[in-house]
Amino acid sequence: MPNAASEPDVARFREHCIALIGAEAAEKAQLGVAVSGGPDSMALLWLAVQAFPGRVRAATVDHKLRPEARAEAEMVARWCADNHVPHDILTPLEPIRGSIQSAARAARYALLESRRTEHGIDWIMTAHHADDQLETLLMRMNRSSGVGGLAGVRAVNGYVMRPLLGWRRAELARIADEQGLPHVHDPSNDDTRFDRVEMRQNLAQADWLDPLAAARSAAACADAEDALAWMVEEIAARHITQDGAGRWVLTRHDVPREIQRRLIQRLIASADPDAPAPRGETIDQALVQLLCGKRVSVGSWLIDGGKQWTLRAAPQRNSR
Repeated sequence: MPNAASEPDVARFREHCIALIGAEAAEKAQLGVAVSGGPDSMALLWLAVQAFPGRVRAATVDHKLRPEARAEAEMVARWCADNHVPHDILTPLEPIRGSIQSAARAARYALLESRRTEHGIDWIMTAHHADDQLETLLMRMNRSSGVGGLAGVRAVNGYVMRPLLGWRRAELARIADEQGLPHVHDPSNDDTRFDRVEMRQNLAQADWLDPLAAARSAAACADAEDALAWMVEEIAARHITQDGAGRWVLTRHDVPREIQRRLIQRLIASADPDAPAPRGETIDQALVQLLCGKRVSVGSWLIDGGKQWTLRAAPQRNSR
């Protein structure tokens, strides 16, 4: 149970959840917590249990990548049993292959989503915090990301909620220590073969960077991304049409450059929702040609520029 010293942490956590999903939802929602067993996720679990007693279910994913992972999941299970919190240990049906971190992430969220629907859980909480957000922003900036990428880790994404983006890693470690929460250290967090680990180690020497300020900037970028997406959909609804010859026509493009880029993507998506969206230099080069009234080839599509932009499927090449 929270003591007088920890009550401000619990109240702050509750307020952050309310800010994300609203007071009514926060008072009624069934909440899932993804718990790896590290200090961050154990602090999240403790905060959630104190703030929303009786409405929390925890889950730990054992990716079968480390022999210690099962014991770590069972450590979380024991804490949950002692504190009357339902807990599940989830395991992917298929081995993790390819890019380990991205494949494990995809498997983890798929398992959590399956368990969410099975148990009628409204929201899944994850323990991403301000230091994680700073790492994400700098990594994406280094890859020339635009507004969408610089939105970083979203505070709300589908049924996933991240209420700790305004908290520092050190604050969560303090909570874990003060409350005597069992926790483990994942050795992959020290493996510099992973870009994020290398970034984290470099950031440890840059104490002039403010993760909380970066988190606020990411939130501003997320709002800007939502505004741009809304504007593009409004323009598309009025100015993208299909003619009778299997062509898609954009009748207005006298808009700022970033919206023009997105309208090219939207035009292609109108013709084929499953087509990969062009990005980076591909879309910038296409935009230059279209604004000069020329024809461009983008993937399996041809787009004619000029007063209006017209998209049609490129002729199939002779295989001989």
